[in-house]
Amino acid sequence: MDELVPRLAVLRALAADEHVTHAAEAVGVPQPTVSRWLAALGTSLGAPVVVRSGRRVRLTRAGRILCEAADRALATLEAGHRAAAEEVSPERGQVALGFLHLLGRSVVPALVSGFRESHPSVRFRLVQNSRQDILNHLVDGVVDLALVSPPPAGATFADGTFDHAVVREEELVLVVPPGHRLAGRASVRVAELAGEEFVGLEPGYGLRQITDDLCAQAGFTPTLAFEGQETETVRGLVAAGLGVALLPHADSPSGLPEIPLNPRAAREIALVWQADTPLPPAVQAFRDHALRA
Repeated sequence: MDELVPRLAVLRALAADEHVTHAAEAVGVPQPTVSRWLAALGTSLGAPVVVRSGRRVRLTRAGRILCEAADRALATLEAGHRAAAEEVSPERGQVALGFLHLLGRSVVPALVSGFRESHPSVRFRLVQNSRQDILNHLVDGVVDLALVSPPPAGATFADGTFDHAVVREEELVLVVPPGHRLAGRASVRVAELAGEEFVGLEPGYGLRQITDDLCAQAGFTPTLAFEGQETETVRGLVAAGLGVALLPHADSPSGLPEIPLNPRAAREIALVWQADTPLPPAVQAFRDHALRA
């Protein structure tokens, strides 16, 4: 098979020019080598692939069939080579970025748009999911980088070893329905929420883990009346009076009271990558941009 590719290239050159010397020059081999290759192809097929016509040669029917197949095969190979070259180019590669749903509103658009100003030809594949699923995707190679919160605990996770850097911190507040008993408070301790019904994200989401951890530190397990996958859904359920929630500040006015926690609580948003896997140049360039930003 390794010997077949250059011989097929010779056939393509002969189909265009019908001159052995020119074909040899086109593929960069001596003319006697081209003649041997053509004879070997004819032997392997059981029929000649070229016949002489004066000073030139022309393809036989068998040679034309093989040449047409060569056109298709080599065109596919050349396209694959171009795609692979673009993949490893810092200017024309692709970045597969996994992130939490909540980060798709502002954090991810800001990072991507800022990067594209200096790397306009880099393509992005964006994958939204829960924290657990995004980290699993990172281990499996589905995504190159992950934006999650909280950062992975420890350096090792499943089958991968992670590196991460915190790129943003967001304060967490208690969100309550209008008229709630705590709505007018300047601050609230998590321990005071032991008797409340909570609205939160499903298990596997980072914000749910943070909520569970804060409540555990305060000495109780939160009662989850409703679980969802989007923070805006959670806010809507709080607005309907179905429970309270621990969330970052709303991006825009929501009409819901937001009460700071005492002591202050925040969530760290981290960019995560596999420590033992070399990053393609475009991915490395985006990672460096995200860490600077």
